[in-house]
Amino acid sequence: MEYVFSLYHIHELPDGEEDVKLIGIYTSYEEAEAAKNRVKDKPGFKDYPEDFSIEPQKLNRDSWVEGFISWDEMDKAD
Repeated sequence: MEYVFSLYHIHELPDGEEDVKLIGIYTSYEEAEAAKNRVKDKPGFKDYPEDFSIEPQKLNRDSWVEGFISWDEMDKAD
């Protein structure tokens, strides 16, 4: 197995922030799609059915390599 498939629900809040929920990680796109079908009628999800995303993730590969800054550092930059 070289890839897994992550199912997310990413909803934009009124203040512009994103509310990201990782629903699960699956061994195939079809399994991720089946999981989406299991939760799409649940409270909250059913109001935003277009906010689901299935993303392939390559195994044994670094995904976030740029580093990061904290929210405190961002506030100081303003």
